Amino acid sequence: MSLPEIPVLEGDYVRLEPLGYDRIDELKAACKDGNLHELWYTAIPSPEGMKAEIDRRLGLYNAGSMMPFATIDVASGKAIGMTTFMNMKLENFKVEIGSTWMANSFQGTAINPEAKLLMLSYAFDVLGCNAVELRTHEKNAQSRAAIEKLGAKLDGMLRNDMVMPNGTLRNTAVYSITKDEWPAVHDGLIARLDNFEQAEES
Repeated sequence: MSLPEIPVLEGDYVRLEPLGYDRIDELKAACKDGNLHELWYTAIPSPEGMKAEIDRRLGLYNAGSMMPFATIDVASGKAIGMTTFMNMKLENFKVEIGSTWMANSFQGTAINPEAKLLMLSYAFDVLGCNAVELRTHEKNAQSRAAIEKLGAKLDGMLRNDMVMPNGTLRNTAVYSITKDEWPAVHDGLIARLDNFEQAEES
């Protein structure tokens, strides 16, 4: 099944644009911010592996299973990470948000909640999804806390699900948000973004 053209999703803090090679130098710099590629519990491309990772993600788009984005900080206009719709099963009206990483200095800002608001809005309101899935390493406490803060529910644990680049086995925590839960999740994200704006004004 062919996928729609990758959209540009833009908010006040973040713009998600179709991933391409024009941002490769900014993405290399972003992964060095916090040496994210050295984290054992996740798989973030190294500066040397960035082109291969862009190749991989664009190949999955052409194969009909992924829509990859570059994450752009609106204030600076620079790419600070990547995110995707992946494992896209549009015939079942279901997608996964994943393969997401962001430069360390931008973590904990309004960018991630706004990016999730933009992506979930597109998934539920444009693609008509019944559910959106989010997966992460069982041991990735930061990622799990961020997913749970969205309002996603834990569906279960896939044991010995993946072999990580360092050879360790990953148990995968699987979360989802259903279309019935989306209005409450939407309102929660709007409230979080309002808090960021109020903090900036004070």
